[in-house]
Amino acid sequence: MTAASGTATVVGGLGAVGSMFVELLRAGGSTVTVVDPAGSDPDGDVVVGDITKPSDRVLAHVESSSVIVLAVPEQVALAALPSLRTSGALVVDTLSVKSRMDAAIADAGREGEFLGLNPMFRPSLGPRGRAVIAVPYVDGPQSARFLDVVRSWGASVAVMDADRHDRLAAATQVLTHASVLAFGVALAELGVSADELLAVAPPPHRTLLALLARIAGGEPEVYWDVQAGNPHAGATRKALFDATSQVDTAAETLGDFTTLMKTAEAALDDHSGELNAECQSLFDRIAEGHRE
Repeated sequence: MTAASGTATVVGGLGAVGSMFVELLRAGGSTVTVVDPAGSDPDGDVVVGDITKPSDRVLAHVESSSVIVLAVPEQVALAALPSLRTSGALVVDTLSVKSRMDAAIADAGREGEFLGLNPMFRPSLGPRGRAVIAVPYVDGPQSARFLDVVRSWGASVAVMDADRHDRLAAATQVLTHASVLAFGVALAELGVSADELLAVAPPPHRTLLALLARIAGGEPEVYWDVQAGNPHAGATRKALFDATSQVDTAAETLGDFTTLMKTAEAALDDHSGELNAECQSLFDRIAEGHRE
């Protein structure tokens, strides 16, 4: 499959992630059919159906597609595996956790190629200039071609195994979301109004407020899935809890606090300078927005 050819079925194509894939694949010239239990389409591009209990019509689309995208929750994707056993298509999941799917594919005995993708951004932002993690459960030429399609959308692609994916997702998503949500809960307990905060907020605080609005205003099921589904999530939240306790203890003396700051900065390796400059650029843009 190239960016300008092929037939695809996007299961869950009426959701946010599925809709993004439908739009991008169609823009590249693919013929795309949506399979979704919700909605209908008089033009016939949407087939109402359940991939875990597929009708003959759903199976016909599955069997005739060169690519099947599973833009569905994990339990649905896992339950769909028997329906995909005889398909020669490349199957692509969009799960935020990969290790359970990796094990399930091995147990299912399906011989066709299977690729896991995790777009590391909200679908409304689009892929250009953003990262997509790829986990080739069962690798091959179809997967390689599809990753070329993803790159043609302007995304960068990082290829790794399922365990490495889940560990990185814990650090980049579980830790980030938990930190921001904890920040919001702490603010609520302090009893300070948003109006008061925004009137005096320094750039780091305003940035965190914006992140809080972004995450807390999102779909709870999406963020819950990240916190509940990742096998490393519990250890990650414990690390956050322990780190907060270390800040509390280190605040007792300047020497301990200086050591704590150096420990925190060490997590950036040799990227501290470039990230500091990026932060300055972000703060400048925020300030410019207030002046307009």
